[in-house]
Amino acid sequence: MTAPPPYDPSTFPDPVYKETVLRPLFDGAKDHHVDAFRAIDRAHLVMLHETGILSTEQARPIAEALVAIDREVDPKELTYTGEVEDFFFLIEKELRKRLGPDLAGRLHTARSRNDIDHTLFKLGLKDRIDPLLKRLLHLAETLASVAEREKSTLIVAYTHGQPAQPTTFGHYLCAVLETLLRDIARLEAARDIVDRSPMGAAAITTSGFPIDRHLMAHLLGFSQPLQNSYGCIASVDYTTSTYAAIELTFLHLGRFIQDLQFWTSFEVSQVYVPNAFVQISSIMPQKRNPVPIEHMRHLASQTVGRAHAVLTIMHNTPFTDMNDSEGESQGFGYGAFESGGRVLDLLAAIVPALQVNEDRVRQNIRRSCITITELADSLVRLEGLSFREAHEIASDVARAVVKIGGDIATDGFDAFLDAFEACAGRAPTVEQARFAEIVSPENFVAVRDRFGGPAPEALSEALAGYGETIAGIRDRMLSAQEREAASAQDLQSRFSALLGAR
Repeated sequence: MTAPPPYDPSTFPDPVYKETVLRPLFDGAKDHHVDAFRAIDRAHLVMLHETGILSTEQARPIAEALVAIDREVDPKELTYTGEVEDFFFLIEKELRKRLGPDLAGRLHTARSRNDIDHTLFKLGLKDRIDPLLKRLLHLAETLASVAEREKSTLIVAYTHGQPAQPTTFGHYLCAVLETLLRDIARLEAARDIVDRSPMGAAAITTSGFPIDRHLMAHLLGFSQPLQNSYGCIASVDYTTSTYAAIELTFLHLGRFIQDLQFWTSFEVSQVYVPNAFVQISSIMPQKRNPVPIEHMRHLASQTVGRAHAVLTIMHNTPFTDMNDSEGESQGFGYGAFESGGRVLDLLAAIVPALQVNEDRVRQNIRRSCITITELADSLVRLEGLSFREAHEIASDVARAVVKIGGDIATDGFDAFLDAFEACAGRAPTVEQARFAEIVSPENFVAVRDRFGGPAPEALSEALAGYGETIAGIRDRMLSAQEREAASAQDLQSRFSALLGAR
């Protein structure tokens, strides 16, 4: 057996440091950032050439060497040995092998690992934000479609866990949709912060070389450079804003998912989940377990937890370039995109499949007397009573109906007559047929036709507005996609021209 070499504290890297820090960082770079590294190297070389910092005679062989490295070095096959500090120095080592130290070192003119790293992380976030936004948009479109389908379908709305008032499933889903659209706006705003290039900030203060930061931003697909160079390497709000938006999005969706869990319970049974999303018990043959809802709930919570953990990692860190915001923290945060994407895919599949159990809804409406608010409101309008007087009459009617387990429309009129006369000292003008109409859930919804209400006209107006908002999101996503594709094509064209220059 061969003995290990003696430990030398003067030789980098220390073997424990190598295994606990450097190897994971190297593996993270090769797993997540290889394509971005390549794009940065090529764009920076093009910029150095086009600004005259490097001549054609210098830039062309560097371009050829970068192509050779991409062709000959497969990052997936690399194992970290400690010969170089990180992935960046591996590429520099490969350049030196092909070009020699003088020419190879010229690619690093006017840049630092500081601005390179934050550019890598921003490109990595954009690559994850965009698919997440696409999923969020799909869910928004799904919610809008199902809300349109269910805009007249009655449900029981709950407050404090108790039946409160009737509304429609479409009205409820529009509330979820409206919140989701605000969450999408927050993530779009975060993406705008991400979409600003740090390249050219170098270590902290830019460079004395005549670099073109706007050209670098364009070639890498950013909308513009981030202006303050200190902020480029210190203000990691591109990370915190992204994960704050993700945390809020899945916190809010988790509340919707929890409603679905409650509404599908046997005792409530307001919503029916079809068999495609139901698992059976291994021992109890009567059980229908809509466990995908539970999976969405815990995955949403995992997403919230991962996103919040990233924010916690950034807490109380210095306002400068520091490892707390870099490779391992960025890689850790990517898990939030993975779990969040699973929630969005599953939720977008389940929502259209949900069916409102209309018989149970009507039974729950009848048992809970939740239309009684409209009786009080109608007595104010029709009988000229104060709301407090009307409320007392309605309360007496509800108590009497609940006591006998009756239906307010058919069993409440006599109690109404007694309560009205006791309070107002006269008989009401409202007759029995009108009373039954007033306390019907259909009337309850129909008269609530104010802005934002559940009545058909108000809800249709809301849905039209949501549709316009969704269309705007889709247009902005397409515009960004087209701009970035054009930038990638321009980088490829300029780099190819550099390869062919003589």
